Formats: sequence, C-alpha cells, structure tokens
Amino acid sequence: MMSSTIRDIAKLANTSKSTVSRYLNGQAVKKKTQEAIEKVIKDLNYHRNIHARRLVMSKTLTIGVVVEEITNVFNTNILRGIEQIAKEKKFNCVFYSWSSNSNHEEGFLDLLHEGQVDGLILISFKKRDKPLLNMIAESDYPIVLIGDSQLTESVCAIDIDNSFGISEAVRHLHENNHREIAYISGPKGAAATETRLQSYKSTMAQLGLKIRPEFIVDSNWTNETGHTAMQKLLSIGGFTAVAASNDETAIGAIKAVQEMGLQTPVDIAVTGFDDIPVAKWVYPSLTTIRQPFAEMGVVAAKELFKRIEKQDSADPMKHLLKPELVVRRSTIC
Repeated sequence: MMSSTIRDIAKLANTSKSTVSRYLNGQAVKKKTQEAIEKVIKDLNYHRNIHARRLVMSKTLTIGVVVEEITNVFNTNILRGIEQIAKEKKFNCVFYSWSSNSNHEEGFLDLLHEGQVDGLILISFKKRDKPLLNMIAESDYPIVLIGDSQLTESVCAIDIDNSFGISEAVRHLHENNHREIAYISGPKGAAATETRLQSYKSTMAQLGLKIRPEFIVDSNWTNETGHTAMQKLLSIGGFTAVAASNDETAIGAIKAVQEMGLQTPVDIAVTGFDDIPVAKWVYPSLTTIRQPFAEMGVVAAKELFKRIEKQDSADPMKHLLKPELVVRRSTIC
C-alpha cells in the first residue's frame, strides 16, 4: 500500500495542495480548513517526511534547552512553557543538562555552530560569568537566557522581579503588625541572592523599620541550613517574623521554631519564596512568593522563535516577570 501524499490530503479536505503545505509548515489557515485537514490526516494516518521538510526549510526544526540540572523542581514548569510554544511552531525540543559538563553552558554553544539545533535557551539561576555573556552578545545565533544576564547589552534574558517579590513578603508581614522582621538570605553563587537581600533592606527602610545586622543570617537554600539559620536567630531573639529567601529554607526554619516549643505564626510568622509544590502541604502551610515559571518558559520560547524567524521585533530585550504573593497559614493566625 502506497503512503498518502499532500495531494491526497488536499483532495479529501477539499482544499489546495499549497494550503495543506502551509498548514504543515506551521502557518495559519482558516479554522474550518484546519479542522478538515486534521481529520483527513488522522483518517489517512499520514506522517510527514520530516527530513524532506528540514531540507526545504534549511532548518533542523529543533531547539536546544540547556539546564543546570534536569531534576531541578523549578525546571518542570519552565520546560512545559517552552514545549507549548515549540509545539505550536511544530519544532522539537532537545533537553541537555550541564551538571556533568566541564564546559558548563558555553560548551553547548557548539550545538549551534555544528548546526544541530536552530536556537538555544539557556536556563540557570546561578551567577553567569561575564565572558560567557559577552560571547552570547557577540553571537549571531538565536540564543535566549533564563536567569542572570548582568544586564549585558545585546542579550535577550528572562528573569523574575526578585526585588518586587521580597518587598511583597516584607510588606505583607508589616501589614500583619510585625515590626521586628528577620531575614534568611541565600547562597553567594545564586544570581538572586544579592537582589533579594537588598530588597529586604530597602523595603524595611521604606516602612521605617530598623534593620538589625544580627537579624540577617545566610543559608544555602536547603531545609538544613534554614533550620540552622533559625536556630541562630532564636538564640538572639527579639523578632516576631522571618522572611526567608526561598521555600526550603522557610520550611527548615519552621521546624526549628516548633522544636523550641513555639508556634508559627502565633509566636513567629514565616514567609518563603518560590511556591514549590510542598509549600501548601507543610504545617502550617507556607505563605510564599509564587514564581511564574511556566510564563518564563513561554516568553523565552517566543523570543527565541522571533530570532529564529528573524523577525524585526527581535531586538535584545530584558523581561522581568512579576511574582505573586500567596498567603497561607504561616503568617495568618
């Protein structure tokens, strides 16, 4: 039995061969025509010759997505957002993890040089080296960053408005009558750590609240270091609330409070940052700042395809997406 062709689809869908070709190449057609074409494709069990399409379009029809660690909980929704746009464009996604690559992110730029992918999205929430950012800025290939860009010109980057997020948490605590607010900061290597810390300080100042250096304690964004940080704060005392710079730290901090025979939020209110899945299941459920991870993926993919398609609007852009305060029981009695 001979395989079906575009001509067969056009005949059965009562449309032209060129219309079917446009649809298969990701271009818009009338909704009624699209439905007819899709029905015929399903009835005929038609499969496109992807290699022929690649030759005609001079593209791999593939984008590369590079993450620091594929198992990172934050990546799931980011990747889902990227896949959504890639699917609409009829492109494949290939995912890479650089946790075992000695060259880190820069090693994957060869995927573009060798013609293995049509564009790259690099995802990392660590501080990026300036030489890498300069290399990307000087490249003519389609590359979009998620995370740190150090405001490098000619680089398209998508990130969270970390300053806004921490400010929302501190203001929420202030609105609930807390005036002595401690802060658990993050690791030095994370791009967001300094921004979030400075936002805590500036928001406290704007609210007329005293910033006490002994109320600012570092963590490594783990449950264990959050637990240790809260133990240190409890040994000092004098505060009624803690803004933690991520959720895992906040959860560890709450455990330390409970071990001292105190209650959250009756004795000490706690906020987090990220809204990881477990945040709503811990006791008490965690008030936190929800990051729009799926939106990050969608925006990054849209910007990448602007560059792949060489659209005029594909100028270097910085996107700072607004996170959202999610109020739960760790701050409300």
